[in-house]
Amino acid sequence: MSSETTAQKRAPRLTVDDVLNHRRRAGWSRRVLYVFLLAAMAWSLNVTVIQDTDWARMGSLGNVLGAAGRFAGIDFALFPTLIAPMLETFMIACLGTLVGVIICIPAAWFGAQNVTPFKPITYPLARLAMTLSRSIHEIVWALFFVSAVGLGALAGVLALAVRSVGFIAKMSAEAIEDIDPGPVEAIRATGGNAFQVMLYGVLPQVLPQILSVIVFEWEINIRRSAVLGLVGAGGLGLVFFRQMNTFNYHGVTSVIIAILLLISAGELVSYYARKAVI
Repeated sequence: MSSETTAQKRAPRLTVDDVLNHRRRAGWSRRVLYVFLLAAMAWSLNVTVIQDTDWARMGSLGNVLGAAGRFAGIDFALFPTLIAPMLETFMIACLGTLVGVIICIPAAWFGAQNVTPFKPITYPLARLAMTLSRSIHEIVWALFFVSAVGLGALAGVLALAVRSVGFIAKMSAEAIEDIDPGPVEAIRATGGNAFQVMLYGVLPQVLPQILSVIVFEWEINIRRSAVLGLVGAGGLGLVFFRQMNTFNYHGVTSVIIAILLLISAGELVSYYARKAVI
């Protein structure tokens, strides 16, 4: 008698009752989990929305609709003055993405385990930079750079560049870690240095994916750059802030329309650029 047959005889056989009891226990476990999640959601809603909202100041439904109705209009006279801020917002997104890509080159190189030059030091440092970039919102980065370099588009460019590192470098490093090791080993076997390994063994394998990630991040940066002006980083956000301060609600709506047009144009360009890359 084979060992496989002996193992089959020793293995306990499940009956229909065992299967049904297991399903009942699993069903009760799921019900308890669902009840717990619903209770947690109800508690969160009560604490963060119901208790934390100034309902007296909000007033009745009529007051809410009346306040929202003030934005139901367009200041057509403002549109000619929005062309320059739209171009500035677009250039902030482009330059921020470009500078971010330059910063991401060493970050992605050091952050990939299979090609990092000195794993005990370069790998954790690169991963820390990626985590730090993603953990801090672009508005906070903009506030930091506004205090460092002053008001204007430069602060927005630097904020977007630093914020882009977390996404571009992380996705690029993970793509590098998933490459076919054959070409890399072949270049190393012929005496190639680390730069030649990256240039001829790694880059051709990951370039389409990295370009797609860069285009996607550029599209996101257009959205980000549209609001960085709220903290003094230039662009349409600064115009939006001024219209709110002067209580020109129709002008606020006009700025929102300009932002939507700019983002729609960015999405259109991003769509065709990703198709060309992929």
